Amino acid sequence: MQFSVRLSLCLLGFLLVSLFPQPARGQVSSPRRFRAKILSPNKLHVSWKEPKGAFESYKVLYTTLPDGEQKEVQVSKQDAKLVIGDFDPLKEYNFKIFAVSGQQQSKPLQAKHEAQRSGIAMVQSQRTRDSSVTAENNEISEAEEGFMCNTAAISDIVILVDGSWSIGRINFRLVRTFLENLVRAFNVGSDKTRIGLAQYSGDPRIEWHLNAHSTKEAVIDAVKNLPYKGGNTLTGLALTFILENSFKPEAGSRPGVPKIGILITDGKSQDDVLPPARNLRDAGIELFAIGVKNADELELKAIASPPEETHVYNVADFSVMSDIVEGLTKTVCDRVDKLDKEIKGGAAPAPPPTSVSPPRDLVTSDITARSFRVAWTHAPGQVEKYRVVYYPASGGQPDEKVVQGTENSVELNYLNSLTEYQVAVFAIYRSSASEALRGSATTLALPMVNDLELFDITHSTMMVRWKVAAGATGYMILYAPLTEGDPADEKEVKVADSVNEVELEGLTPATEYTVTVYAMYGEEASDPMTSQQTTLPLTPARNLRFSDVDHSSARLSWDASSRKVKGYRIMYVKTNGVQTNEVDVGSVTTWLLRNLTSLTEYTVGVFAIYDEGQAEAVTDSFTTKTVPDPLDLKSSDISTDSFRVSWQHATSDVVLYRLTWTPTDGGDSEEVLVDGHINTYLIKGLSPASEYEVLLAAIYNNEAESDEVILVESTIKRTTTVATTTTTTEAPRFGVRNMRIDEETSFSMRVSWQPVDSRNVRHYRLNYVSSKGDRAEETRTVPTGQSSLVLQPLLSDTEYKVAITPVYPEGDGPPISRMGRTLPLSAPKNLRVSEEWYNRFRISWDVPPSPTMGYRVVYQPVSAPGPALETFVGEDVNTMLIVNLLSGTEYSVKVIASYTTGSSEALSGRAKTLYLGVTNLNIYQVRMTSLCTQWQPHRHASAYRVVLESLPSGQKQETKLGGGASRHCFNNLKPNTQYKISVYAQLLDGTEGPGVSATERTLPVPTPAPTKPPTTTPLPTIPPAKEVCKAAKADLVFLIDGSWSIGDDNFLKIIRFLYSTTGALDRIGPDGTQVAIVQFSDDARTEFKLNSYNDKERLLDAINKISYKGGNTKTGRAIQHVKENIFTAAAGLRRGIPNVLVVLTDGRSQDDVNKVSKEMQMAGYIVFALGFADADYGELVSIASKPSDRHVFFVDDLDAFKKIEEKLVTFVCEAATATCPSVPMSGSTTPGFRMMELFGLVENRYNSVSGVSMVPGTFNTFPCFHLHSDAFLAQPTKYLHPEGLPSDYTITLLFRLLPDTPEEPFALWEILNKNNEPLVGVILDNGGKTLTFFNNDYKGEFQTVTFEGPEIKKLFYGSFHKLHIAISKTSAKVVIDCKMVAEKNINAAGNITTDGVEVLGRMVRSRGNKDNSAPFQLQIFDIVCSTSWANRDKCCELPGLRKEADCPAMPKACTCTQDSKGPPGPAGPPGGPGIRGARGDRGEPGPVGPTGPVGETGVPGPQGPQGPQGPSGRTIIGPPGAPGERGQKGDAGQQGNQGIPGRPGGPGREGPAGQRGLPGKDGPQGRPGPTGTMGTPGAPGAPGTTGPPGKQGELGPPGPPGGKGEKGERGDLQSTSSVQAIARQVCEQLIQSHMARYNSILNQAPSPPVSIRTVPGPPGEPGRPGSPGSQGEQGPPGRPGSHGQPGSSGQPGERGQPGEKGEKGSPGVGVQGPRGPPGPPGAQGQGRPGNQGPSGRPGNPGSPGRPGVPGPVGSSGPPGYCDPNSCVGYNVGGQYFNEY
Repeated sequence: MQFSVRLSLCLLGFLLVSLFPQPARGQVSSPRRFRAKILSPNKLHVSWKEPKGAFESYKVLYTTLPDGEQKEVQVSKQDAKLVIGDFDPLKEYNFKIFAVSGQQQSKPLQAKHEAQRSGIAMVQSQRTRDSSVTAENNEISEAEEGFMCNTAAISDIVILVDGSWSIGRINFRLVRTFLENLVRAFNVGSDKTRIGLAQYSGDPRIEWHLNAHSTKEAVIDAVKNLPYKGGNTLTGLALTFILENSFKPEAGSRPGVPKIGILITDGKSQDDVLPPARNLRDAGIELFAIGVKNADELELKAIASPPEETHVYNVADFSVMSDIVEGLTKTVCDRVDKLDKEIKGGAAPAPPPTSVSPPRDLVTSDITARSFRVAWTHAPGQVEKYRVVYYPASGGQPDEKVVQGTENSVELNYLNSLTEYQVAVFAIYRSSASEALRGSATTLALPMVNDLELFDITHSTMMVRWKVAAGATGYMILYAPLTEGDPADEKEVKVADSVNEVELEGLTPATEYTVTVYAMYGEEASDPMTSQQTTLPLTPARNLRFSDVDHSSARLSWDASSRKVKGYRIMYVKTNGVQTNEVDVGSVTTWLLRNLTSLTEYTVGVFAIYDEGQAEAVTDSFTTKTVPDPLDLKSSDISTDSFRVSWQHATSDVVLYRLTWTPTDGGDSEEVLVDGHINTYLIKGLSPASEYEVLLAAIYNNEAESDEVILVESTIKRTTTVATTTTTTEAPRFGVRNMRIDEETSFSMRVSWQPVDSRNVRHYRLNYVSSKGDRAEETRTVPTGQSSLVLQPLLSDTEYKVAITPVYPEGDGPPISRMGRTLPLSAPKNLRVSEEWYNRFRISWDVPPSPTMGYRVVYQPVSAPGPALETFVGEDVNTMLIVNLLSGTEYSVKVIASYTTGSSEALSGRAKTLYLGVTNLNIYQVRMTSLCTQWQPHRHASAYRVVLESLPSGQKQETKLGGGASRHCFNNLKPNTQYKISVYAQLLDGTEGPGVSATERTLPVPTPAPTKPPTTTPLPTIPPAKEVCKAAKADLVFLIDGSWSIGDDNFLKIIRFLYSTTGALDRIGPDGTQVAIVQFSDDARTEFKLNSYNDKERLLDAINKISYKGGNTKTGRAIQHVKENIFTAAAGLRRGIPNVLVVLTDGRSQDDVNKVSKEMQMAGYIVFALGFADADYGELVSIASKPSDRHVFFVDDLDAFKKIEEKLVTFVCEAATATCPSVPMSGSTTPGFRMMELFGLVENRYNSVSGVSMVPGTFNTFPCFHLHSDAFLAQPTKYLHPEGLPSDYTITLLFRLLPDTPEEPFALWEILNKNNEPLVGVILDNGGKTLTFFNNDYKGEFQTVTFEGPEIKKLFYGSFHKLHIAISKTSAKVVIDCKMVAEKNINAAGNITTDGVEVLGRMVRSRGNKDNSAPFQLQIFDIVCSTSWANRDKCCELPGLRKEADCPAMPKACTCTQDSKGPPGPAGPPGGPGIRGARGDRGEPGPVGPTGPVGETGVPGPQGPQGPQGPSGRTIIGPPGAPGERGQKGDAGQQGNQGIPGRPGGPGREGPAGQRGLPGKDGPQGRPGPTGTMGTPGAPGAPGTTGPPGKQGELGPPGPPGGKGEKGERGDLQSTSSVQAIARQVCEQLIQSHMARYNSILNQAPSPPVSIRTVPGPPGEPGRPGSPGSQGEQGPPGRPGSHGQPGSSGQPGERGQPGEKGEKGSPGVGVQGPRGPPGPPGAQGQGRPGNQGPSGRPGNPGSPGRPGVPGPVGSSGPPGYCDPNSCVGYNVGGQYFNEY
């Protein structure tokens, strides 16, 4: 392990040496660039440039000649200069300058300052490598500055510099150095050489003209400050630009002076360079081309003037550009000298200016789709030819035509249709060319088809018809389904020009198709005409019916669907099951389903099968019946020890009969199983004269068992044969005695009696019927040993007649009857009201005598408008706190008891909340433009909201005041206007009372003397804030498209949209919403930042002043600009505030948006994308946050903005109002707080946090932070939670305790107020092994909940555990390692104050900030604003629970992205002509022409005719978007009504325990009760507790806990003992068999737990949790309810908005398919959470069941997970782990 680390470090060192070459070991670099300057006759100033690398000082040796005197001077490292005070200008000075480091020194920088001759100083610098360089003609001022051009000739030099992105900022610095050296070689001045410079990329720009700088120093300073432009490489455009802008008299170009152009580029141009370069050369400009790195040498040669050997330079890298400076400057200097001599040496005189004037009056005519004519007025002078250049305005290869100088028009043909062309006409003279006469024209569109019609549509065909287009040579029809599929799904049909009707065949049923028709003109196509239609669905079967339904079969029937049907497929499934059965039945319309399960509901679907697929299913449900009992059980062949029983078969599918007989006077039961084909059995071995009870049940093949039928029979007494004749007399039969009816309830009563002759009675028959006779008589059979029976279910408040008849072997005994009455549905009594408050009160009531199912509580304002609200509470509840009420409002309250058979009368009453409103409101100090209001403060108000409304216009102003305020004044009002002032009092929890209002009119303006009406327009009215935006607080950025495709008119519409949208906000500035706007095209321009404006009026005024930018569409670059320059602290970004970005664009971006958009979303930014016109919907989805239906908006044009403005403003303000910002969490964004980042516990910031070190976490790639005992991590609450905590949230912590973690309690996290008093937090008691959560409830009372037990104790054993604490308004739930552990009730929390701090690891006993932290390790700390996060989290950070398929990739994992691009492939063959694409963006503006002379003012011309209307744009639907994200799980449906309890089975007589019997059966279902009146729908109950998770596969036995490790030194990444513990935890299953040898190290017994549960705080510590109270007695268990009837299927809900296009699925079964992905979460509901649903009513005990057949052996559990990286990253038992 150590060897591999050292080897890695060696390789790293080698790599660093390779990347950053350094001098050889021990060598010091030499100083550079010697300079000398004479300050005075006796002072010489010498200086040099410091060397590269490390050194300490300089040593300067200089020798004077001819006397040979040598001096040595030591110079400090900072100076790099020396002043010689005894300088003699008549002497020669030789210098050697060394850099010194310790005992070593560099090679010398050698230089010579020669003696003055004729007043000129000679200085020569010599390189250390070549000391033989000498000065020549005094032209070299220093060796490294190179050649100096001292020719007498002057010139105009324009340098054209490539500033594209491919150069990069670092290389651009080298370009500046090269330019600086280039400029130094020339004598620069207004009357000497002039140097101008232009920089180009996508669009060129002048950096400075030739006449801008008059000195060399000024030019060099301009070079040093040359900014880097960035963009594409359009060299041809730039060459034309300098011809038309730089070499002009107004730019400083001089006639009769040599003109030089120097191009510096690093890549191949993206446009044509040949014509522009030729134009420059033709204009007499000598061109030099310098290529660097990736430049195209052939292109350089085509640009440069001949000869290429001296005019073309190509270097491999920017760093070696300095090598060509001297050669380039010498060549330029020579050419200037020669050109100057040519100009002055007898060449033909330059023609007068009028001879090179351009032509005039460009006119275009005869415009068609493929051509137009260009005409012009002749240029003056002897024009030899005219050159006409034309090219598409959107970009493309220029074409040209040349005509004789006598011609003045030409036809341009073979053009593209509907394309704007730029045209330039040049007059060509003998030795020069004129400037261009420019213009443009747009070709017409090719005639397209009209009146496209889709008709005669079937499920597989449709007809297409259109109106022919004149001149078309044919037509092409493209059609494809509007689904996401293979591009091959698109099909093409071509027809002749005479055809205008086509049938499309082979279509998919029920599919929307888009059909596009093009008119073809040779190989070119017209604009398309598109239409859409949907094929008909396949006709399904109809009218599904069920008949002959019994316990195991049912017959299905349905109506045939179509003659084209090939057959039918039946799918059926148990409604509550998952196993689907399928059968193909051919062309029949009836089918018998067999082998069904009794008493089971089945859902059936019948599909009609066609050649094209299967139609939608017709579905319905039925329920099989109960299995039938055996019939007609009777006895025969009775003897002293046997009798025969026989019966009739119930059905033909009985498998077995279970026959049981038992003596009625007690004794063992015997049982036999009889084959299902037999219906008689002889029971033998009986006792004489004994009575037996015989039970017979039928058993079916699915193990269903029928009810038992009962027979009582007696054997014959054994008699002695006597010779005499004996006469027997029949025994008397008696009735029962003392029959009573008691224990009446609303649904049952008990019947009891006293038997008379139990020895002879076989059983009792009990009959009962209602006295009204409206129900059939019911019969119950009661065994002999039983003397009471509970009758249920009965109707409430109903009289019943009950009769009991004893049944003897010889017949019935006399019956006895009584009358009984069930209790009525009693209502609760004594409604009481208490705890009245401004928004709540409590009601209580007395429960009725009969047991209920629960109570419905209905409440509604008596006078205020509003619907009645309803909730349901359980049967054990008789009090309820009703919250969220209106203040000062009287409510009508009703409490209704719910029973199984109906509902009681309502217990009604009234209750009133306290009044939360101000009093004595009045208005005073009323003036023309102001008024004031005052009121009597409310004693409990914490704030007031004061609203001023103008009654005529409805405009509102609003302000919020503190609770101590009692007056406020409004200014800047309109005179003589009626105003209404409303004051709303607010509590600390946000509750707001009703408004108290008063009205008043401002004073009118005194009538002034008549004056002239003002000419200025009134200021625009500030829009009022929308209600949804009143609480908005966010940093909001609008990124608007300013490209050419927008146009001036549409840009004004964007500004109006921004004005309206921003006007909907309320407070603008640091205490509300901050707004920034950025406009983009090729680059982004910040219009203003977040912190630019603090009030709405100034903000709206700034929006109106935004100017149109123009350019291309680079959306990705613009988003990056917003991320790097707007969402920053310097621009006003605030911590803990939602960051919202709204992107508006009209076209597809010309750069990549996916990468930066994903970065924005994962960083927690909320991004909305608004597209219009030609915007790409898929791109909008990539840009915006999820879900797309909330964050993506698309309209056809800007006029449709109004349709979406309201929704966009609502969604933006809702995002801005959220207490919780969006943060990345497990691969998606979730509202919450990343507390690790807020405390600075991240890799790039933790080193600035005192008392913290970084160690490996649960995996090597997860960082974890060790909080030492001297760490006191605290952050101001106002920065972490500026709006406080949400009402519902989940605290998530991944941590582990250490051996040195103290036994005393400490807070993992807590919030303190400004007095250091705790407000909310999580406490661990390492001694008592308990977990405590505490906070203040809505009443301000301190509350704690403490959790303990085996699962809680796991937190204290030294391993990593993930803890979730889900806090809701009613409970605190603890989840450990994604397993539910405990839940306890709490009151709703009040909000926190933000004037304190939040701390980590604070000891409970702490008094200050010194030495009061507990050491522990923390890997994750998040607060998620949802209580469902614990259920959604998959614990991917824990090795034992991580499943790679469900978890995001590890941090720093190697993944391949779309940014990984391979080398380009070979060029493919040329493709055929494509279909006409959409119209491109508007082209970039042409170069600015020269300023002409001022002409005389002409007379106004007549107004021209209106131009023809442009062709209509067409929107071709693009490919479908990517599949939508998987939505969240939908809410569970409401529970069905409880069914009537079933009839209990009769209990057998008690006897001795027999052998284990066969499995028992369920009791029979009771008859349905009478139909009650429809009750008011119950409110949904609160969700029940989550059931325990299923059993996991068997795990290996865990190893014993590790021993206490050694304490590591401060700052180390990890101690040996903790590494061993982590290695054991991560790789437990992988290396379990090898861990035995480490038992002495790892497997020490843990310390015994301390018995003390809590440690009392020191005196004065406020609000700490006390010792837990003794546990209360366990309440009586609730009665289990009987199974209810299945609820009826609900009506289908309204169809939701269409989601994003999902993936194409295979045809599913419409009966019950697998669970689909949940839809997106719905909007927040308005209802209140219901209470816990009631427990069910007790069912009667069934017979004990037989033991079931042993189940199959369960599949083995999932294998444990082990991260190999983590295993090999540690040396268990050795030294330290690898470097993290």
